[in-house]
Amino acid sequence: MSSELLPIENYVPHRSAMLLLDRLLAADEESAIAEVTVPRDGLFMHDAGMPSWVGIEYMAQTVAAWAGWRALQTGRAVQIGFLLGSRRYETAQPFFAPGTRLTISVRCELLGDNGLSMFDCRIEADGAKELATARISVFEPVDGNAYIPPSPATGQCSVP
Repeated sequence: MSSELLPIENYVPHRSAMLLLDRLLAADEESAIAEVTVPRDGLFMHDAGMPSWVGIEYMAQTVAAWAGWRALQTGRAVQIGFLLGSRRYETAQPFFAPGTRLTISVRCELLGDNGLSMFDCRIEADGAKELATARISVFEPVDGNAYIPPSPATGQCSVP
């Protein structure tokens, strides 16, 4: 796995409150590992903590970081992609506790020429306890902006 990594913003198109990951820890041709410390406030947060269903988005953003890392390795631009769905999302608890350091691991199981891919994903807490697993399907089209309507204010496509 790679050791020289850029800040997460270089690998994913997400910005502001929708960028949920803190950093990309490792990436190679088949997998990636990212990290997030569960925030104490902000988007999606409840009194009991971060709902564990947000884990699917943590997984999807780790896949996005993997795809962005791969693109930059070959001199291509980072593209937007789409989470199509998940299979067998299982979680050990209903919420992730604020302050918990989560490690998200994704491994590509299928990478189609048509932009469709499937990943095996895992979330662990503080490097040891497995909290969630899933298989997710994603789509990375050649031109993702063609799937996003232009903003009425600017006339340009924008991803939050």
